[in-house]
Amino acid sequence: MMFTSDSTGRTLRMDGSKEQVPAVEGWFTMDAENPELIGSHCSTCNTYYFPKETNFCRNPDCSSSELLEVKLSTEGVLWSFTNNCYAPPEPYIKADPFVPYAIAAVELKKEKMVVLGQIVEGVQVEDLKAGMNMKLKLDRLYEKENQEFMVWKWEPIQEGESA
Repeated sequence: MMFTSDSTGRTLRMDGSKEQVPAVEGWFTMDAENPELIGSHCSTCNTYYFPKETNFCRNPDCSSSELLEVKLSTEGVLWSFTNNCYAPPEPYIKADPFVPYAIAAVELKKEKMVVLGQIVEGVQVEDLKAGMNMKLKLDRLYEKENQEFMVWKWEPIQEGESA
């Protein structure tokens, strides 16, 4: 892909597409095909954290301050879900007009911790069922000028499919 710069020094794609950047830096990888959440792991007590913890283990039974950065599971089980039918307050950047969306609590396969996230566009609350297998996807949260701000979202795994 060819890039150029505008008068402010920002990198622009010559094909007119917008630059994809993370909405929250350091929380997930920007691999479009296989995004991963970035967490931490305490090897002393085997506790995982998301977002990553860098100072100390929050487990009250553990006094370790040695936490390793780890990539977390990309699949899990739908634990709970709901829909959001009202526009969250600032600093949330919302579409105008606001478009309702579904939110999921997914228990990660390996870590057995629950991570919240939006459901991909096109999947309604009526399509969801607790216990469904889900996979992590990278998707646009909002656009601004020449950038798309990306975030992780959850998508149901179709029968016979694996991430």
